[in-house]
Amino acid sequence: MGCSLALLLARRGVHVTLVDRATEPFGGASRWNEGKIHLGFLYAGDPTLATARKLIPGGLAFRPIVEELVGRPIEGAITNSDDFYLTHRDSIVDAAAMESYLEKVMGLVKEQAGASELLADSLGMAPARLTSAELAQVTSAPEIVTGFRVPERSVQTGLLADWFVDAVRGEPAIDMRLNCRVTGLVQGKGGWRIEAGPAIEGSYDVVINALWEGRAAIDRTVGHIDTESWSYRYRLSLFARTTKDCRLPSAIIATGPFGDIKNYNGRDLYLSWYPAGLLADRDAPGDAVPLHAEVHAREGLVESTISSLERFFPDLRGALSGARITVGGGWIVAPGRGSLADPASGLHRRDRFGVSRHGSYVSVDTGKYSTAPWLASRIAAEILD
Repeated sequence: MGCSLALLLARRGVHVTLVDRATEPFGGASRWNEGKIHLGFLYAGDPTLATARKLIPGGLAFRPIVEELVGRPIEGAITNSDDFYLTHRDSIVDAAAMESYLEKVMGLVKEQAGASELLADSLGMAPARLTSAELAQVTSAPEIVTGFRVPERSVQTGLLADWFVDAVRGEPAIDMRLNCRVTGLVQGKGGWRIEAGPAIEGSYDVVINALWEGRAAIDRTVGHIDTESWSYRYRLSLFARTTKDCRLPSAIIATGPFGDIKNYNGRDLYLSWYPAGLLADRDAPGDAVPLHAEVHAREGLVESTISSLERFFPDLRGALSGARITVGGGWIVAPGRGSLADPASGLHRRDRFGVSRHGSYVSVDTGKYSTAPWLASRIAAEILD
């Protein structure tokens, strides 16, 4: 969100200071996630379709906006096949309800202008329930009761992160302040003064808070109090580079706290098993200062993730023989609380994201990775106006 906004504003004549507490931008969850470009199909736990309606515009706009920002086509970073949604027997949404939900979401997608600009050419294909033979080619696990082919893709977030960082570094109107932690803001007659370490001199006309787990703490310093309840989760996943091509599918086990696998190009894989990778899970009111505790990967995370997914994809361990595996992740912050195993959990709704304002101070809840560039483009247009 921060890099997208910086690029959009700088290329339209605005001087931008981009502050990051890390040594490089894109060091957290925006680099270390599966890169799903959401069209709402995943959120069958929200039968109101509110989440799908909110996610679809960002998913459809993702590719053209990102290609403009990074200055190159992103074809090489996109998964080479559609996702399979596999209905677990313990899913909070049964197979019939999921099939009905997927069909309704596809109807919403087709109503949108720009639907032809999706990541791949498969958008004209409706979600399809797999036959028994087709399902057996994906998985033979008895926990899976049925499956669907869904016209949704993912992007390799590490590649996109590198391209974004190159674009930001190449933009002369962006002044990068790295290894700098913002602690608060003070508004004066000349604009906003940023309290940070190391110190940042001068004042600013507009301040955009695009933090994630630290956003509420900065909001408090300007008197912006949020009474919403928020979930703070720290998740890790595996990112593997295999020694030879593999034919593993891109599949997600739905709907609940299960896992997924992404095969970007036959060699680069994303592997996640939710119970293994969830290292911290805290609920807090929006006006609370989040903890910045150190989070360390638990011993056995790699083996636990692989063995859990191997039950569903038996070829996985063989494909990973000799592979280079990296563990990465970050904080995920969302309004709501509860477990993904609970149908009543507020985490099944992801439509409550967007922008709140306090004068010329803008606080942004990004929502999903796939909605960040689209939301950034809207915020940039408002600031320029």
